[in-house]
Amino acid sequence: MATREREKALKRKAERQDNPGFASLRGLKMSARKVRVLADMIRGQGLEEAMTRLLVQAKASARPLRRLLQSAAANAEERGLNVDRLRVSEILVHKGPISHRFMPRAQGRATKIRKQSSHVDVQLKEVK
Repeated sequence: MATREREKALKRKAERQDNPGFASLRGLKMSARKVRVLADMIRGQGLEEAMTRLLVQAKASARPLRRLLQSAAANAEERGLNVDRLRVSEILVHKGPISHRFMPRAQGRATKIRKQSSHVDVQLKEVK
């Protein structure tokens, strides 16, 4: 491993130690625009309230976000934080890689279909 890559890896490792309530979801087969709707809704909420809001939502992105919050809560509990006082302090949704598919059309043509994906990062903080 090159020196710069090693330094980046060590920096990421130190950040993970500083952020005990962190979880990430990579390659979610859903558009980032669709996921951001629910991410904006739960940003700043308490953990229990955010889980309840995602439970009653009919959108497809609610289930992966709820599971991601459960993972972040489990990470925080493993590191000694009180789960009852956790709050969603930061949730980021980024665009992921796009898969290109083709659909046959009339007269031998084909049109491109873009299958989008997204990356989601969530950070929980303990409120005093």
